[in-house]
Amino acid sequence: MGRKASPGLRKRGDIWHIDKKMFGQRIQQSTGTSDLKEAELIFAKTIDEVRRMQIYGVRRERTFREAATRYLEENLHLRSISDSASHLKVLDPFIGSLKLNEVHMGTLKPFIQARQAAGRKNKTINLALGVVRRVLNLSARLWRDENNLAWLETVPMIQLLPLDDARRPYPLSWQEQQMLFRQLPDHLATMCLFKVNTGCREQEVCQLRWDWECSVPEIGASVFMIPREFVKNKEDRIVVLNSIARSIIDEQRGKHEEFVFTRRGRPVTKINNSAWKRARCIAGLVQVRVHDLKHTFGRRLRAAGVPLETRKVLLGHTNGDITSHYSAPEFLELIRAVERISVTAGKTPALTLIRQVNHGQGVRKTIENKG
Repeated sequence: MGRKASPGLRKRGDIWHIDKKMFGQRIQQSTGTSDLKEAELIFAKTIDEVRRMQIYGVRRERTFREAATRYLEENLHLRSISDSASHLKVLDPFIGSLKLNEVHMGTLKPFIQARQAAGRKNKTINLALGVVRRVLNLSARLWRDENNLAWLETVPMIQLLPLDDARRPYPLSWQEQQMLFRQLPDHLATMCLFKVNTGCREQEVCQLRWDWECSVPEIGASVFMIPREFVKNKEDRIVVLNSIARSIIDEQRGKHEEFVFTRRGRPVTKINNSAWKRARCIAGLVQVRVHDLKHTFGRRLRAAGVPLETRKVLLGHTNGDITSHYSAPEFLELIRAVERISVTAGKTPALTLIRQVNHGQGVRKTIENKG
């Protein structure tokens, strides 16, 4: 007959869990082990911590996993919570079982090294470190226990990594655009052509809806106003259409009641899929990302001599203005600007880029005419 567990220890599956009521509060947490002897030690330590906290006002030690769980539960309303959950899931094997005061750059180093070894860019790793920062800040500044003590006494400095490995933008030439789009399925080619003529982000194109279209009678045209909850910088985003973008919109009318871009009656949820990646390979443009279509739009505006402030509006960059209010002359200025990069408008400006190319023993600069 096996050893009997202490009252308050229960086995769920293969893992022992603590479930005990003390001083009017219920303690429920996993021991993280299937070994009864080890579970008993964790149980005794937890009970002692609760007793000391209640009698002497000692701060109870909590794990990062406990704090991360509370953060997720309290922030289900955030659009980015699924991303935070993904980061915390990857972080958990490295710091989940650590006490909050044990989480710092030293204990985060194995996580950083593992992600770098897996080929993740510093920008991606920084997003995860940012979530750690947020959880630790809440633990020290907002969350309190029964004795009005913060979950964490002091917050360590979590230093972000330098973005020296960031991939550089790759704006397409007209010839490269033709080579790539020719290999795409019709529905993706249409979305990409719209993207490169409007500067929209991938999800702004995928989420584009008919009830966002706004008629501007003074100029005899329409624009799309994307609500801020669908925009990365949380500002309303105006999408101005040149002749190519307008023809695409007109072609999509009547295909779906709600969404502009669909396939077989259903909205397209992403452009960066297997068909996109296959087309890149066939076209010999494996270095091109979906976001490079937005860079292409911006570079073509610049090459066409469109002023910086106008480019900011057209690209949906944060500028502090109320972007949902424009006069007719301002709309005309924006439409004229995007029309300057439409191939239907006649000859378009070429882009001359200086690229750095590695050749074995040295590095040389090459000048490419991106006409």
